[in-house]
Amino acid sequence: MTGGLFPPASCPRLIVKIGSALLVDPEGGVRRAWLEAIAGDIAERTRAGQQVAVVSSGAIALGARRLRLARGGRASLEDAQAAAATGQIALSQVWAETLGANGLTAAQMLVTLDDLEHRRRYLNAAATLDRLLGLGVVPVLNENDSVATEEIRFGDNDRLAARVAQAAAAQGVILLSDVDGLYDRNPALPGAQHIARVERIDAAVEAMADKGSASGMGSGGMVSKIAAARIANAAGAHLAIASGRVERPLSADARHTLFVAEKAAPARKAWLAGGLTARGTIHVDAGAATALASGKSLLAAGATRVEGDFARGDLVVIAGPQGKLLARGLAEYPVEDAARLVGRRNDEHAEILGYAPRSALVHRSHMALL
Repeated sequence: MTGGLFPPASCPRLIVKIGSALLVDPEGGVRRAWLEAIAGDIAERTRAGQQVAVVSSGAIALGARRLRLARGGRASLEDAQAAAATGQIALSQVWAETLGANGLTAAQMLVTLDDLEHRRRYLNAAATLDRLLGLGVVPVLNENDSVATEEIRFGDNDRLAARVAQAAAAQGVILLSDVDGLYDRNPALPGAQHIARVERIDAAVEAMADKGSASGMGSGGMVSKIAAARIANAAGAHLAIASGRVERPLSADARHTLFVAEKAAPARKAWLAGGLTARGTIHVDAGAATALASGKSLLAAGATRVEGDFARGDLVVIAGPQGKLLARGLAEYPVEDAARLVGRRNDEHAEILGYAPRSALVHRSHMALL
């Protein structure tokens, strides 16, 4: 049975994210030998009963080489879109070949931020993943960068991998990168200490993150990896950041940082907690913040102001008196009506609105605390 992180016996479903710097060499070519080795790791895990999905970067880097674009295809949004459209063909082909050489069938799934932020499309993606994994196929996912915009995109595959883990109901996520985990400061600085295990992501842990990408080829640094860990952990999946700078990274017992999962939240609340986009913000007073922490719905009397442009059913964030984000949830009112109800008691709502009011601005059944 394979060694390494998240062995099959304890992790029926695993998501593996591979960064651009691991898959593509500095000249823009595929690191074929390394990829063949990791395909061997995946095959070994699959034979042991583990279902594996891959979130693979590299399309932009591969396409940029073929199109001879400056700055690795990231000089402009248009360049990145063109490079992604060109490189995705090469990326999917090399995965199909290397997995096929190990007796595995690969499937390509390209998703956008909207696909995982809108509940119905998220459920469709989850159903497709479940069916593919159940059939013994290895889904290879990537953000659909050829149509993504600066405003509506993940921007990094770390958080995409965490959202995929949530959709697939995976128990583990491995982010293979050019670093071997979290350090208490930039690992290039003298005296930097490696952090082997994180039980809880708090302000101190977030302060350790360095925003840089060591290779200059990828788009995610440690900030995005910690954000991914928060999403995965909330959905009940452990997440590890490990170095891919070894020949067989999925079977090697190499140094890494493990972010330990919380007890899994119900699926709908995990989806809400992992949301990356919000149409607005509802600010609340200290009393409402306390009520939310105890599991109450958000009543209009505790709201102080609203921001944004949201309709009923849109995702909004709830912020406390000091601006700290407290929760995400689905708005019960459009922003115009919510603004009219701010600070008002429930028995005043019918007269203010001219129609039968709802019980809360955000109901606890449609809310996830952060």
